[in-house]
Amino acid sequence: MKYRDLLPSVLIGAVASARSMSPMGALAAAHLAGRSTPGRLLLLKQPLFTAGALMMGVGELFGDKMKTAPDRTVALGLLARVMSAGIAGAALAPKGRDRLGGVIAVATAVPLAYLTLAGRKRAMRRIGQTRSGLVEDAMIVCSAVAIVLAVSRKR
Repeated sequence: MKYRDLLPSVLIGAVASARSMSPMGALAAAHLAGRSTPGRLLLLKQPLFTAGALMMGVGELFGDKMKTAPDRTVALGLLARVMSAGIAGAALAPKGRDRLGGVIAVATAVPLAYLTLAGRKRAMRRIGQTRSGLVEDAMIVCSAVAIVLAVSRKR
């Protein structure tokens, strides 16, 4: 195995740093489209989990624009990032390297949450909360979809 084989886990961790539910939403959408990941993702065999992952991903995009939305670095926000990055990082890792992929994704997501928050706050001062959120949404959702599509295969 080469280190670059774990790049999708690193990248999905970066996605989770900005939008905690986007990795799971992208995996759920890929599953519904008949795609599978190199690592096992048993949770997606449960229709309720798949639907929940999609709804939470979409809900987060709307909730982020609210003035009362908490920073991504509060305890629950970091916990959501740890869980989502860990699951998605494991699913995108090479077969047999799922634990390592999960750890790498979490190790990427948590520190980057602070950097992406700082970037978002700068953008909010320049173009406002809603516009900066929409730009960030577009970047993150497109990235999540691209990463999952690059690694997943048709079943």
